Amino acid sequence: MDFFNQFKIETPESVELEFTLAGIGNRVYAFVIDMIILGLIITILLIIAAFFLFNIPIISSLFGIEEEQVSLWILAIQFFIIFATYVGYFVLFETLWQGETPGKRFVKIRVIQDNGRPITLQQATLRALFKPVDDLFFLGLLFVILGKREKRIGDWVAGTLIIQEAKGKKGTDLTVSQEAENLTKYLQNNTDLSRLLPEDFAALRRYLQRRDEMFTEARMELARKLAYQVKDIIGLQEIPEGTTSNLFLEAVYLAYQKQV
Repeated sequence: MDFFNQFKIETPESVELEFTLAGIGNRVYAFVIDMIILGLIITILLIIAAFFLFNIPIISSLFGIEEEQVSLWILAIQFFIIFATYVGYFVLFETLWQGETPGKRFVKIRVIQDNGRPITLQQATLRALFKPVDDLFFLGLLFVILGKREKRIGDWVAGTLIIQEAKGKKGTDLTVSQEAENLTKYLQNNTDLSRLLPEDFAALRRYLQRRDEMFTEARMELARKLAYQVKDIIGLQEIPEGTTSNLFLEAVYLAYQKQV
């Protein structure tokens, strides 16, 4: 029996990825953490706004503007800054942290595109702009509960969904060569394996698990494509001379496991 809402995506490289949706509990948990952080930030902004409101007579005399107009301007600016902070918090973190906010990172969930790729700035912005709509009368929560893909309105508009992060398994679910183990230390010292996203690792693991089922030509071509993609992601200038694509991918698989 499957207790988790899972779905599969086939990448352009014909690698099938399986994701587990984050679930309503994890999403609410992450949301609460983010709201606590946002609440602290907004409280500071309100304190600053209160300082200006208490000094309206001084500001009025300084700029030659009526006190009532000064008050309205301060309230309008305060509203704009709070809204921009609320929206910008999610846009900033989900863009820079590749689909995570502090709350999502703590709970180990992230936002991705419907095709399994990392979220873009435009999608993060759309999600954030529709967040007030989702929060109104708990509409977003209702959509998540009733929808098969657990999407709120912002997710439908932006073409995104939230998944549970798939970390590398410590078990021996596939066989790798001794040469790959020897190359692992080199990769740990000369690359940034943290840049390899969980979904990237999932694609790598799935290839290594299913490569024996492929025809030789198809296996070699797919291995070559994946090797060059992984090389660029982890910041490796060149694959060591004499290292085959399969050997390189095995070594990356082992090195990633040791650092998660």
